[in-house]
Amino acid sequence: MLSRPVFSRKLLVAAFLIFSLRPDIIIAQPRIYTGEYVDHIAFPIGGIGAGMFCLEGTGAISHMSVRNNPDIFNEPVMFATIATKGIPNSARVLEGPVPGWKKFGQLGSATGDYGSSFGLARFREATFKARFPFGEVDLKDRDLPIAVTIKGWSPFIPTDADNSSLPVGALEYKFTNTSNKAQEFVFSYNAKNFMALSDNDSKGANLIKPANNGFILSQEGTEKKPEQQGDFAIWADEPASVDYCWFRGGWYDPLSMAWNKIGKMDTASVAPVDKDAPGASLYVSFKLKPGASKTIRVLMAWYVPDSNLRLGNPVAKASDSITRDASKSLPSSYHKPWYSSKFSNSNEVIGYWKDHYAELEKNTMLFTDAFYKSSLPAEVTEAVSANLTILKSPTVLRQYDGRFWAWEGCNDNDGSCAGSCTHVWNYAQALSHLFPSLERGLRETEFGEDQDARGHQQFRAALPIRPLAHDFYAASDGQLGGIMKTYRDWRISGDDAWLQALYPKLKLSLDYCIQTWDPRHHGTLEEPHHNTYDIEFWGPDPMCTGFYLGALEAMIKMGEYLHKDVSIYQELSQKGKAFMEQHLFNGEYFVQHIQWTGLTAPDPVAFAKKGTSYGGNYSPEAIALLEKEGPKYQYGNGCLSDGMIGAWMARVCGLPQPIDTAKVKSHLMAVYRYNEKKDLSNFSNPQRASYALGNEGGLLLCTWPKGGNLSLPFVYSNEVWTGIEYEVASHLIFIGKVKEGLDVVRTARKRYNGSVRNPFDEYECGHWYARAMSSYALIEALTGVRYDAVDKTLYVDSKVGDFTSFLSTATGFGNVVYKDGKTSVKVAYGSIDIQHIVITKKP
Repeated sequence: MLSRPVFSRKLLVAAFLIFSLRPDIIIAQPRIYTGEYVDHIAFPIGGIGAGMFCLEGTGAISHMSVRNNPDIFNEPVMFATIATKGIPNSARVLEGPVPGWKKFGQLGSATGDYGSSFGLARFREATFKARFPFGEVDLKDRDLPIAVTIKGWSPFIPTDADNSSLPVGALEYKFTNTSNKAQEFVFSYNAKNFMALSDNDSKGANLIKPANNGFILSQEGTEKKPEQQGDFAIWADEPASVDYCWFRGGWYDPLSMAWNKIGKMDTASVAPVDKDAPGASLYVSFKLKPGASKTIRVLMAWYVPDSNLRLGNPVAKASDSITRDASKSLPSSYHKPWYSSKFSNSNEVIGYWKDHYAELEKNTMLFTDAFYKSSLPAEVTEAVSANLTILKSPTVLRQYDGRFWAWEGCNDNDGSCAGSCTHVWNYAQALSHLFPSLERGLRETEFGEDQDARGHQQFRAALPIRPLAHDFYAASDGQLGGIMKTYRDWRISGDDAWLQALYPKLKLSLDYCIQTWDPRHHGTLEEPHHNTYDIEFWGPDPMCTGFYLGALEAMIKMGEYLHKDVSIYQELSQKGKAFMEQHLFNGEYFVQHIQWTGLTAPDPVAFAKKGTSYGGNYSPEAIALLEKEGPKYQYGNGCLSDGMIGAWMARVCGLPQPIDTAKVKSHLMAVYRYNEKKDLSNFSNPQRASYALGNEGGLLLCTWPKGGNLSLPFVYSNEVWTGIEYEVASHLIFIGKVKEGLDVVRTARKRYNGSVRNPFDEYECGHWYARAMSSYALIEALTGVRYDAVDKTLYVDSKVGDFTSFLSTATGFGNVVYKDGKTSVKVAYGSIDIQHIVITKKP
């Protein structure tokens, strides 16, 4: 058993001294964002499934989403200020200049953005950098004798899911006197009561309640609408005077009078009122000698214990469910966040955050220091860390009993595509390593509440999690991928009992897949099979058949371990591998064999008339096209970027390769050759274009380099998704094509440099889209580092020579150091029981 050593922080400094002044070119971490590259930064702060707010690149607060729902354009009036005694007009909002895109074109700008704080004086310069989960803003102004650094963060401690799921955040303001004389300052933090709901007949009262050295913005709920209840607390970690009620009046009176007080450095307290206080402020006065510094911590906590979220169609027949409905034991038929089971009110959250702040910051820093101690290429560190913000976004929820549930991403005002969608979350590799217990919960939902007596899975789970109607196709890639991920999660956890309990359900699931999509036992998916492109592929294709072969391999391995008969799976695996390599490989890459006759399924027109396909019924024009080309939304002879995802999943799950590695390599190099574009100016995309367009580069989902492009290929074929870019990039690296893989990563991240898109929000069908967490696989691809808790073995297969890399397991995290052919492990947190180390030697 390895114990936790003490890291020297001095060793970490030198690795991060070099940085790029051009954020479109990555040299080393952390990337420093300046000028226009700050404009679109919004860095999530919050707990897993607890909601968030964002620290912008300028220091502003936005995306306030604490009511169990995304609220992307919610930029409440809340801001910090500093004023200097003896300097006229010295009051400044502790933010950089308002980005140009906010001044005109966004919601409300045509009427002057009234009600915002945009017009208040602020600092002239802002820069931003991130060492996840810490975001840091530096502010400077030549007219002021002070420099400011803002550090925003919330706890993130791999293996400690609960302390990483708290509804809290912090902003630490560090002030440095840059003048040659002592100065006196007044710091303030100010906020309108943004928790207050707009006037209607059914809302409760709103008020601002007292807190020690701060205030609580509050909205009461009602018996009919308990979800209206919500508190948001803001307080300083040192003595502060508090104005609990801004001036009450019309027009712009409250903010105008609050700013007047700030400008006068008036720190007088104002007592709380019964209701309808417009806003509140806290003040801290302090002095600094020349060159001296001081840090004021502003802590935040929220509590919104109820929601109106209830998703999923009810069970329609007895066979829809073979699992007890555990949701009946929950206190509400609607979603309640996990933190409401731990805390009874906002005061308890405040107390916990106060009492454990230092410990949580220390443990979070252990993670950050270990993660950024990595010597891996900067673009990889950035791609991985930037997408860990998804776990702090409203994309993810934890229900009252702690179970994990997620959207695919976030729409502007609600979640995008419900239900921990299996065919999207297939790609996400971060959660399984950082918080394995939460990931195992997803398997338990998939093979429990979401699976019926036949083995059919609904690929979108209900919320609260419970059995639901089976009224749509199973997702072939999602259901088969779940079997592969069960193998991965078992090897990460080392929990044989968990595997033993789940195995009968896994077998039922796989047998359903065979009966439904491979009824003639050819080893391929022939029947129409739904997949992540929201359509059905007709006939064998390498993408979904690859998942099939991977699932068969996983069942063979798990079955053999449990002494089960797996002979049928072995036979199908051999047949499928032979078919793919002999009939779907065109000598350069794998293709789809479109088939719509000789199947169990009715013809595509009749199939569509069932009304359950997203593609809808066939029009007369579509019927004519069917007779000429076959069913809509296929890809045929196309070169599919996702074509080898089954082999990729096998690698990240620790499974043997289900497809000939030479042919896999050939396919991936064809994808890089034909689909990776550096300039899309001459490319036309009638689908969802803004993921990558114009002079930007990206990896197209599919191209037809040998001809045969269909009139209506699958509906997203011309798009660029970062989740698939990272999948392909890591797979290229796995097979030894490091240069090409890193090139794909750099092209993707160049689009997210802050000038046009938020570097910390890779979107697809929504903000903070889960598929982008495929980037986590880049770590294993470069290093081959994988810990198997069943065998207590650490595997290393370096593609980059000597390295230092991050490792997270079910029981602890730290660093793996590979140097001169030898491996050592330094555990930063918890413990990792390593009894064997296997190093792949290069020929």
